[in-house]
Amino acid sequence: MGNSDNKHLTPTNLSFESLKKLNPHGIEYWSARDLQSCLGYSEWRKFETTIKKAIDSCKQSGNEPENHFVGADKMVQIGSQTDRKVKDWHLSRFACYLIAQNGDPRKPEIAQAQKYFAIQTRKQELSEEIAADLERLELRKQASVEFKALSGAARDAGVQNKMFGVFHDAGYKGLYGGLGVDAIKARKGIDPKEQLMDRMNTTELAANQFRMTHTREKLKLEKIKNQRDAMETHEMVGREVRAAIAKIGVAMPENIPPAEPIKNVEKRLKKAVPKLLLERQDSGLLPHTPSNDLES
Repeated sequence: MGNSDNKHLTPTNLSFESLKKLNPHGIEYWSARDLQSCLGYSEWRKFETTIKKAIDSCKQSGNEPENHFVGADKMVQIGSQTDRKVKDWHLSRFACYLIAQNGDPRKPEIAQAQKYFAIQTRKQELSEEIAADLERLELRKQASVEFKALSGAARDAGVQNKMFGVFHDAGYKGLYGGLGVDAIKARKGIDPKEQLMDRMNTTELAANQFRMTHTREKLKLEKIKNQRDAMETHEMVGREVRAAIAKIGVAMPENIPPAEPIKNVEKRLKKAVPKLLLERQDSGLLPHTPSNDLES
């Protein structure tokens, strides 16, 4: 994973590579405390739970956790003249990857980190075509998570189960210039039995993920508790995203040709992507220095 134009984990100037440190032996590592806020976690307790899940994943992948997750301590300022020692972890690049994979994908920071690592961890080994496949597959997974989250938000906003189809269609109509799911499939020549998002390319998936995320946030922000208002909000957000696309001057979503079925992409990646097992000399090993008992 070298430097890349897509290196940002958050929509700030703080990047994953900029957080890298070097120990006295010249080996790169990252502080878990530094990554915590970068990955959208406000509480250390919850972030450490994700770290522990990543450690389990490390074992399951056939790697030694102590080579990638090293207990450490960190001095933090709690007052103008007071420092306190708190628990930290020194993480290899591989450990950071596993933390992102085990994080909450509903957090925008985690979703961005997952996409970054999914592409970067294998980029040197894969062709540009496969890298594009990885990006599309990650976006499709994230869109699926967001669809479920939006459905939950719609239920909280008063949308009845039997009206979920109408609710989701409202968002599509806003984004696609009045076209609902069935009309979009017909326009693009997609089989009615197929999932529409399974035939979207990365650009179209990103637009729809943006629509769903911001609809969910607006339903919550405005405390909407009426089915009709929820549907109108979804369609309005879709129209706003469409207006932004028109202003940028790129292809409107209904004019983007259907991509190949996502199942084909998954099959191709299973054959092309090497197993997630690092050779010892390539694993970014960290010297094992157990920490003392520290405050959490």
